[in-house]
Amino acid sequence: MSSDFEAYEQEFGTLTAEITNKIGRIPKLGGEEKTQLVLNVDKQLEEVRELLEQMDLEVREIPVQSRGMYNSRLKSYKQEMEKLEKDFKRSRIAYSDEVRNELLGDDGSSSESQRAHLLDNTERLERSSRRLEAGYQIAVETEQIGQEILSNLHSDREKIQRSRDRLRETDANLGKSSRILTGMLRRIIQNRILVFILGAIILLTIVLAIYFNLRGH
Repeated sequence: MSSDFEAYEQEFGTLTAEITNKIGRIPKLGGEEKTQLVLNVDKQLEEVRELLEQMDLEVREIPVQSRGMYNSRLKSYKQEMEKLEKDFKRSRIAYSDEVRNELLGDDGSSSESQRAHLLDNTERLERSSRRLEAGYQIAVETEQIGQEILSNLHSDREKIQRSRDRLRETDANLGKSSRILTGMLRRIIQNRILVFILGAIILLTIVLAIYFNLRGH
C-alpha cells in the first residue's frame, strides 16, 4: 500500500511542477495560445484532484500505526493543491479582465475594481472550502477512531469468550474429578463395612466354637 502511495506522490510532484510552470506563463501569452493553456491547466488540476482522492483511499488502507505520517504528507499536498488553485484563479481572473477589456474597452479602474471583487469572492469560497475540508478530515479521523474502538472491543470480546471456554472446561474437569473421588470414597466405605462384617463373623465363629467345645467337656 505504501509503495502505491509513493508512486502517487511522484506523479503528484510531476503534475504540480508542470501546472506551476504553466500558471506562470498564462499572463505572458495572448489569444488562442493563452486560452488553450488555461484549458490545459484546468484539466491537469482535475487530474491532481483525482490523484489526491486516490492517495486518500490509500492512506485509509495503511495500518493504523503508520497512518499518521501519511496523513501529514497528504495534508501538505492538499495545501499545495489549494495554493495552485488560488494562483490559477488569479491568473484566470487577470486573463478574463484582459479579454473583457479588449472586447468592451473597459477602463483600467473598473477592471481593477472588478478584479478585487472577484478575488474577495474567491477567497471567501476558498475559506469555505477549507472549512469543509477540515470537517471532512475530522469525520475521517472520527471514523478511524471508531474502527479502532470496534476492533479493540472485538478483540476483548474474543479474549472474554476464550476465558469463558477455559472456565467451562475447568468446571467440567472439576466435576469429573469430583465424581471420581466420590466413587473412590464410596468403594473405600463399602470395603471397610465388608471387612467389619467379615471380622464380626469370624469372631462369632470363634466364640461359638469355644462355647461348644467347653460344653462338650
